[in-house]
Amino acid sequence: MERIKVTQHTSLGAFWFAGWLFTIGYLHLNFWMGLLGLIVWPYFVGAHFAPALT
Repeated sequence: MERIKVTQHTSLGAFWFAGWLFTIGYLHLNFWMGLLGLIVWPYFVGAHFAPALT
């Protein structure tokens, strides 16, 4: 039988969440703008770091 190894990267998720909270606090966003930031912020972070991966 093959063994399946499952890896969980909770530290990366915690880093993302901390960055999101820092961004909301730093920009003094209200609830709705913070919620929009939850959706838009990962896109801009990915677009920024994507050229470094290629």
